[in-house]
Amino acid sequence: MEKTITIDGQDIRLKSTGGTPVRFKAQFGKDYFAQLLKLAPLGKIDMENLDPSKLDNVDFEVFYNLVWTMAKTGDPKIPEPMVWLDSFDEFPIIEILEDIQDMIASTIQSKKKL
Repeated sequence: MEKTITIDGQDIRLKSTGGTPVRFKAQFGKDYFAQLLKLAPLGKIDMENLDPSKLDNVDFEVFYNLVWTMAKTGDPKIPEPMVWLDSFDEFPIIEILEDIQDMIASTIQSKKKL
């Protein structure tokens, strides 16, 4: 699945493939799916009705790593995570998460009815 989002005025091509979990683990040394579960307390993001208490126990480093991995999958030329993140003056986490929820879901849901 692919999606282009805008971060700090830059169009960023995000891509999720079968290799995304492997790329995530190779870069960060952590299991992709276990890390995704850390985002579960957020549930479906609705910016207009967001309960701030849902953010208290969320490890946002997981989110940054996830977005970087999808961006790296979409564009192999992007630099290492810290260099890439430092290239943005603004990185609105909640808005970006709202934009890519469907991509995250596609990595853990089957299209087949089991």
